[in-house]
Amino acid sequence: MTPPRKRSGDARPTKGGQGRPTRRGPQSRTSRSASGSTKRSQPTRMPAASATPDVDVHDPNGVRLQKLLAGAGVGSRRQCEQLIADGRVAVDGVVVTELGVRIDPRRQVVHVDGERVVLDESRVYLAFNKPRGVVTSMDDELGRADISDYLQGRTERLFHVGRLDADTEGLLLLTNDGDLAHRLQHPRYGVLKTYLAQIPGPVPRDLGKRLREGVELEDGPAAVDSFRIVDSQPGKALVELVLHEGRKHIVRRMLAEVGHPVISLVRTQVGPIRLGDTRPGRWRALSSAEVGALYAAAGM
Repeated sequence: MTPPRKRSGDARPTKGGQGRPTRRGPQSRTSRSASGSTKRSQPTRMPAASATPDVDVHDPNGVRLQKLLAGAGVGSRRQCEQLIADGRVAVDGVVVTELGVRIDPRRQVVHVDGERVVLDESRVYLAFNKPRGVVTSMDDELGRADISDYLQGRTERLFHVGRLDADTEGLLLLTNDGDLAHRLQHPRYGVLKTYLAQIPGPVPRDLGKRLREGVELEDGPAAVDSFRIVDSQPGKALVELVLHEGRKHIVRRMLAEVGHPVISLVRTQVGPIRLGDTRPGRWRALSSAEVGALYAAAGM
């Protein structure tokens, strides 16, 4: 009787009685399933290198980044070093994690956790409470009281962000940062301004709706972003209006158009900056956090 043929996959007997699998030929070491790795003739591809070259933000003639951050009030030197090591600091849009990086604070832009940090010590940011009767000018040609009368001792060339008419009091931002000033005034960036207006009462229920839907003025339609009644007394009311419009006398013209001309008007907020308890004719320097919030509001 002819013994059965051994199949190629059968184990060969060993002394211990255990089988050893027969080696497979070269053909058996072909590709795995389609869902596995590639064939032997097609080596695994390495990830492609980024097409965008690394940007070197280091300025050998600059100042160490952590020193500048600490000087700007972000934190202690050690805390700022940790922020850098954690990848929370970006220079010109590039995340920096090395502690030896030096930068030029006048030329380069720094963000911490996405918020702009102003490192240029020559930059000035002030919140001024303009009194009633003062014109929005640094040098009035007619000799009337202007902003410069309240900035005695300051040598910087400052300019005002937007305007308030002489009869309107309240918050006016002053700075020598032209880029930020432009952004804050441009309607494209939608920086909100808040006003408190005293108007004749009573206030009809639909006044807010009419102002939000928009009223037609001689230079085109205008609408508020929000409206609310703060206080109401016999014959008058105090209302709050928030809008991003910046046209001349816009609040006064809108309220006059709906039959409630302004008795008195105060601007209390521009973007994230509040007038607070700053007295008329006084100013205060903005904190680094407030400046960062202004940059964020302006999309910078």
